[in-house]
Order: sequence, then C-alpha cells, then structure tokens
Amino acid sequence: MANDRNVARALLDRQGRTYAEEAGISLTDRPGPLYQLLVLTTLLSTRIRAGVALAAARELFTAGYRTPQAMEAASWQDRVDALGRGHYRRFDERTATMLGTGARLCLDRWHGDLRRMHREADGDRTALRRLLTEFPGIGPTGADIFLREVQAVWPDVRPYADRRTLAGARRLGLPANPGGLAGLVGGADFGRLASALVRVALGQESADEVSRTAAAR
Repeated sequence: MANDRNVARALLDRQGRTYAEEAGISLTDRPGPLYQLLVLTTLLSTRIRAGVALAAARELFTAGYRTPQAMEAASWQDRVDALGRGHYRRFDERTATMLGTGARLCLDRWHGDLRRMHREADGDRTALRRLLTEFPGIGPTGADIFLREVQAVWPDVRPYADRRTLAGARRLGLPANPGGLAGLVGGADFGRLASALVRVALGQESADEVSRTAAAR
C-alpha cells in the first residue's frame, strides 16, 4: 500500500491537473463553470486528440461562450470559427451545431443551471449518466468524462473511476477499482488522480517514468 501511495503521489506531481483545469475552467459548483465542463465534455467526446479538444475549448471560452445563453446567442459561424482557431476542424461544423442545440437544452431543461440536474439525480450516478447522455454529442464515454471531472465539486459522485482511469491504474500496477484507488489519496485529490491515470492510459504519460519517479523518492 505504501508503494502504491508513492506511485499515486508521483503521478500527481507529474500530471496533477484535471482536464477542466487544463482548459482554463476554474471548476466550482456554480452554473457557469459546470456548463463550461459540459462544453469541454462535448469536445472531448469526439474522435479527436485531447490536446485539440482542450485548445478548442479555450478558444470558445476566450470568445465569451462561457454560458449557455452566450453559446446559443453566438452564430453558428462564430462557433465554427472559434473551433477552427483551436484546430478542431474535422468535426467543427457538426460540433458547432451540437453546441448550439445543447445550450438550448440546458436552458430549456435546467434553466441554464446543471446543479438542477444534479439535484434531480439525487446522488444516483446511473441517473446522472442518463441525463448527461440526453445532450447532443455526449454518449456513455462523454458521461464518464463529465462525472470523472465533476467529482471534484460534487463529492457524492466520488470515487468515480471510468474504464480509462482503471486502464491507467492497471498499467501502473495500482488497484483497478474505485475503492482501492480512493485509499491512495485524499478525497479532494481523487479527481486529479483519475485524470492523471487517463493520461497514462492514453499514452500521454509514461508508466515507466512514473514508476521511476516513485522509486526515487
């Protein structure tokens, strides 16, 4: 267990940011940041490199599309142009449409506040996953991304570890179950650990380098 904790700490030292943080989202349990996470989730759900999705999210937010009201008010072409500046080009037209439709759904169904969705699910992760997949472009994988990130501010979701998180854990020889991983870090750090393990699973971080860093402690 002590060795596993060393590996987890080494991983956090090397890859200690969530994807939301990397996209410039200061995630809190407030309508704006939660909507921004939904936008990032939509972008990450497409078959495109994570780095491109993150860059596109930053461009959308820089353009001012940080709320569902602003996203819907933007023209389709404005959304396409922002995605293009982030080099999100293969799926830019389709994604621009989905972002507009998703913003309208967020306003109509949840009055622009995803905390209402959280309350409706009442701590039921299965219900949350189902509600998330009602947004265009967000399927089961996208729901996993959202829940993996939002657990930082929705403690009742923790510990949430999707299949990519567990794949990263297996590469590092860590417990491949949410409970076992949760025992390695404090609750507030679990979302960061989950994101870091995804980077290991996707080859964005070397399992060997993490193990060497841990051994050198």
